[in-house]
Amino acid sequence: MLAIIGGSGLYQIDDLRQPTRLTLETPWGAPSDTLTRGFWGAREVLFIARHAQDHRVPPHRINYRANIWALREAGASQIVAVAAVGGIAHDCSPGVLVVPDQLIDYTSGREATFFDGTENKVVHVDFTE
Repeated sequence: MLAIIGGSGLYQIDDLRQPTRLTLETPWGAPSDTLTRGFWGAREVLFIARHAQDHRVPPHRINYRANIWALREAGASQIVAVAAVGGIAHDCSPGVLVVPDQLIDYTSGREATFFDGTENKVVHVDFTE
């Protein structure tokens, strides 16, 4: 099932039919918001608002591990995340595809793995392929 993570400005899918709200707990605490399951066209999808539907969770407080875990537990096998970004180059207007070569990384202060070694197992990611 496809899961959609909505960023700033996307707090719900208006065309979702038969929406059902799901409240899940995870080993990492509560997700940013409840999940919504419904049908978008002919496809069943899951949705979560990254910052919550009332935009109360700032970027540095988003519990990414809980969000991903909850989506997987609810049946997601694919995830698409929608995000809003800003830029300072006047020649890069909305709709222009760019590949950034400089950015500010605000992710360094949060957990980066589901496998921190506390469960007496070590998990390695294969980078050889």
